[in-house]
Amino acid sequence: MTNNFWLALGVLGSILFFGRFYVQWLVSEWRGEYVVPVAFWYMSMGGSLLLFAYAYDRQSPGGTLGLCLNVIIYTRNLVLIWREQGKLTPLLNRLTWTLAIAVSTAAALLTAFTWARGYQGTVEFWAWSAVWTVGQGCFFLRFGVQWLVTELRGKSTIPASFWHLSLMGLLLHGSYFLHRQDWLLAFGTIADGLPYARNLWLMKKSNQAGD
Repeated sequence: MTNNFWLALGVLGSILFFGRFYVQWLVSEWRGEYVVPVAFWYMSMGGSLLLFAYAYDRQSPGGTLGLCLNVIIYTRNLVLIWREQGKLTPLLNRLTWTLAIAVSTAAALLTAFTWARGYQGTVEFWAWSAVWTVGQGCFFLRFGVQWLVTELRGKSTIPASFWHLSLMGLLLHGSYFLHRQDWLLAFGTIADGLPYARNLWLMKKSNQAGD
């Protein structure tokens, strides 16, 4: 019964976390231009929290670390969107950031515990850890770039480099999760390749139309 509960959380988290790119893709197709709806960030937040719980239950070091710090980035984008929409009050801003920092701190501590329990001093462990690390570096860097561009432009923005880094991270993380037989995380990671590639095409098409 307990296993079914955690599996259900993982499935729901996967639908939100990996499905966000399909929602973003469909909205872009519907509008005929590259666009990132606010639903993308809400799905990112909810999906990452649920998948973190699932990954922690499975004692997946890569799964937990890959999700534990994303809340800060998602929060920043939502705060900027709320500000642009005129919905952000000083109280809401303080409460949102306090909660985001508290959740991220707790997640980081649980991640450290998971890594300590999953440690193995073998060549295979370190080789696959290196594959995961480079892949996670791509995923972290994509949001670092996105955050930088967002701050420079003063509004939530996803540049083309975000999608290039996403494809690189997908190949490495997909391989890592397949090796660990974390099928739910592997399938979700690999399945997002289609919207990644399509967004690059839509952005290229939009840039050509603007020339």
